This record gives sequence, C-alpha cells and structure tokens, in this order.
Amino acid sequence: MSPEKTLPVITIDGPAGSGKSTVAKLVAKILQLTYLDTGAMYRALTLAAFNEGITLTNNNNNIEPQLYSLAEKTKIDLDEEQVFLNNQNVSQAIREPKISDHVSIVAKQPLVRKIMTKWQRDKASLGGVVLDGRDTGSVVFPDAEYKFFLTASIEERARRRYLELQEKGIEVDYAEIMQKIASRDKIDSEREVAPLKIPEGAYVVDTTNLTIDEVVQEIVKRCRIR
Repeated sequence: MSPEKTLPVITIDGPAGSGKSTVAKLVAKILQLTYLDTGAMYRALTLAAFNEGITLTNNNNNIEPQLYSLAEKTKIDLDEEQVFLNNQNVSQAIREPKISDHVSIVAKQPLVRKIMTKWQRDKASLGGVVLDGRDTGSVVFPDAEYKFFLTASIEERARRRYLELQEKGIEVDYAEIMQKIASRDKIDSEREVAPLKIPEGAYVVDTTNLTIDEVVQEIVKRCRIR
C-alpha cells in the first residue's frame, strides 16, 4: 500500500516569459515545499537530442520514435534548481538560445510527453510540490489543490527574456526574441497532446505590470487562505 499524500500540489502554468519559473521557486521556498521545473526535463532531453545528432525539425519524419527511444534510455534528475543529464550538471547549458528555439519540437511529441508525465507524477505523488510548466494543472495534476496560470503581454515577455540573456552576456535582438516567443506560443497552444491552456479552476494572474514579489505574494496568500 502506497503512502497517502498529506501535503498539497501547487501547479503554476503559463507561456514562455510569464515568470512562472522564478515565481514557482520563490513560492516553494516560502511555503517550504519542493520545487519541480517540468520544463527543464524537456530542455534536458532537447540537449540530449542535439548530443545524439537527432535532427530537430518538423520535417524529420522519424523524430518521435527517435526521441522516445532517447527518452527511455536518458537519465534526467532535478535537484531543486540543478538539472542533471546522465549525471552531468547541465543547468546552464539547457538555458542556451539553441535549446529554447527547439524545445517545443521535442515537447509536442506524444510519446515523449507520456514518459515525462509519468515521471513528474511519480516525483510529486506524495505532494508537497510546486510544479511549473505548460500542462501541470491541465494534464499532469488536473486535481491539484492549487492551480495558477501566469500570463503577460508578448512585449513584456520578450523584454524579460532579452534582459535575461543580456545579463548572461548573450547578444540577442529584441524583435527576434519576440518573434520566437510568438512562434513558440503557437506551437505550444496548437499541439495535439497537452496544449498550453488555462487549466480548469486555475486562478489567472496577469504579470505584465506586476513585480515578481507581488505575484509571489498573491499566490502565497491564496494558498494560505484556502
């Protein structure tokens, strides 16, 4: 008989640049829960695909079986904010623009999502977890005690990503970033399996004109009230 879940599951979903990862980390810290970055799993598998020489384009007719086979043999571990791919720390490598530009192709493969969803459910089965991603409240944990969906204007999301990359010393073009975010929104929202959408019963927070602190406090307050 498996142990019963005694602590809540909190899901925080939203599109790229909405601030969900930063917010989720802080919410988990304040509430003394475990943080689980589901998007990092797909990023790690994307990096693994590049390492294996898999062509990550929509024109690759064999991409799903190739990625499924890779996912089955790949070891991905999350330790709070650290990400390990086959025991190698890839926390920085998976945040490179090349990974960001191709992760949606990996994430939209049904068989890949099946593997990842099972892994995520296993990791959070006992509760006490804050997950962030694009389908954590709609697919992975539709019965989560607390569900949130963060959004922001595409201009603001592009600005945040631009500043983030600039701080890392990566030269990027703002207009190009905005175009890539728009493209990723389209792919994530229109994919057949687990599309990006507002989960049923989720509380929506428009973060466009809010500070990270304000968003975190709003979520923490709503969790504590209930």
